[in-house]
Amino acid sequence: MKYQLKINKLNDQLNFIHLEIDDAIEICEKAIKIILTSVEELKKDISKRKFKSQEEEIRFFREIRPQFTSKLIYYNKIYKIETKKPRGGRRIVRKYYRNELQKLKQFFDYELEFYKYYRTGSTYLDYKYFVRGDFDIKLSLDSLYFESDLQFATLHSYKVAKIMAHDLLEVYIEDKLIETNNNLSQKPSQHQPNINLTWTGSKVALTELLYAIHSEGVFNNGAVDLKTIAEFLESVFNINLGQYRRTFLEIRIRKSERTKFIDSLKNNLLKRMDDADY
Repeated sequence: MKYQLKINKLNDQLNFIHLEIDDAIEICEKAIKIILTSVEELKKDISKRKFKSQEEEIRFFREIRPQFTSKLIYYNKIYKIETKKPRGGRRIVRKYYRNELQKLKQFFDYELEFYKYYRTGSTYLDYKYFVRGDFDIKLSLDSLYFESDLQFATLHSYKVAKIMAHDLLEVYIEDKLIETNNNLSQKPSQHQPNINLTWTGSKVALTELLYAIHSEGVFNNGAVDLKTIAEFLESVFNINLGQYRRTFLEIRIRKSERTKFIDSLKNNLLKRMDDADY
């Protein structure tokens, strides 16, 4: 619970940055500083305590620490991608982003064995992968492991973080490719409402609603893609959803309350119905 509160606090800080800043490079600079501070606090906390069992240690290095490290990897990689992005036409930029996407694929291909182990929820090698100081040289080792603080790292905790970060990076790059697609010109909405409404809830909540609407298939008998619905909601509610695919990925990996906004809608509507009965 304590670590979950730390993660929630970090996520709130990062979400605030995205709301306040539009420039990707500036977002990354501020995000990295915040994450480094959070990781350092986590490191100090671990140095002051001992795990009660091997199971507790495994859980920390498999599930908790990677949630912090993955964010550092993610924003650091975006910073490098955006600062090295070539100046040129859309064709050049698209080629650049495709190459970055290919690099992610190469990582997954190289780490395929561990990727399958982690994605399938296997645990039979956790005692080797996620326990400090007890590494097997016969296993695939990352040189970074030997350069890190071995009291705050295990053999594969960093690899889990990279998998989590690369999931987010894949969404980020795909969104950038969509933005630079010559065939997807920005067209003003033909359905302008008579009254201007501004969404004053969170972007996360609207993203949750966006995916729920798309999943239900309530527009044009379900023959509308996600991007079209997103643009419609942005136009109607006077809001920029930003990287909604990345936001949805964050919602997906929530440990609890994955449909927080939808649940709140249901509960408040039921309460209103109950109140109206009296």
